[in-house]
Amino acid sequence: MDDAEVLKRRGYIMGINLGEGSYAKVKSAYSDRLKCNVAVKIIDKTKAPRDFLERFLPREIEMLARVKHHAIIKTYEIFETSDGKVYIVTELGVQGDLLEFIKRRGAIPEDVARRMFHQLASAISYCHELDIVHRDLKCENLLLDKEFNIKLTDFGFSKRLSRDDDGRVILSKTFCGSAAYAAPEVLQGIPYQPKVYDIWSLGVVLFIMVCGSMPYDDSNIKKMLKLQKEHRVHFPRSKVLSPECKDLIYRMLQPDVARRLCIDEVLVHVWMQDPKAISDTMISKGGECSYNQNLIRATFGKESGPEPSENEEVIQEERHADMDKLSDQMQRTAI
Repeated sequence: MDDAEVLKRRGYIMGINLGEGSYAKVKSAYSDRLKCNVAVKIIDKTKAPRDFLERFLPREIEMLARVKHHAIIKTYEIFETSDGKVYIVTELGVQGDLLEFIKRRGAIPEDVARRMFHQLASAISYCHELDIVHRDLKCENLLLDKEFNIKLTDFGFSKRLSRDDDGRVILSKTFCGSAAYAAPEVLQGIPYQPKVYDIWSLGVVLFIMVCGSMPYDDSNIKKMLKLQKEHRVHFPRSKVLSPECKDLIYRMLQPDVARRLCIDEVLVHVWMQDPKAISDTMISKGGECSYNQNLIRATFGKESGPEPSENEEVIQEERHADMDKLSDQMQRTAI
């Protein structure tokens, strides 16, 4: 039975292809029951590697069934067919992912980035409180709903923390994620604190949001590691950022794991303290934020993007170069 027929029997009308890999694909579909469009991840277990089937798939299914947060993609249904296919039906990120948004629009103004990043940080705080780590935070795994709210997705590398008899976290030895977002301890093959790894990736995400480019060039891992271990973070000259924003990024991209911020410290950092960003009225239980939507549309409503500055030609040239470089880096394979 083909996928369209399987989904039809479950009350879904299959739509377009959203993505495809060697053993999994993602389709859009319309749910008769929910009266809305959804995303359906279809995993062919007959083509998937054993390690994925034995370790990562069970973890992903467990996490998706467990997590419930306004900034985490909602899972509606998970089922398996007799021919070895797993179907995961989730909320659809109708505005695409954050990387696509930034490639279209360029760097995000700080006031908008603050609100979006607060949503992401609150989702990670929720996970860390449950002793769940994501381990694959990147812009492609951050979807945007119709109101431009962040929706964290892809828990394929997530796991529950293990602890020893004294309650201390057992270090992780699985080196997963994407090189561009990976912390230096992970790139060096050192057993690592998973929660601290998530914080480094958050730092990379925030840098991309406000700068429109990557903090490090991962085409040369050895050179990138050297810069990371020296705690060197270069902000593009064309981007005028507040000292507080730079400070938060700098503290998250801290190579010394003992000094890197934890998620609670991220949330109380001075840059995160705009009352409008953390007001309960900003984010409803469904995760919708009309203020955030209006602010983004007001900022990026025109096709030309943000209002020109006095150095517009230089900035636009650098911005397009950043976007090309960002696109190239995102094409590279995961570690």
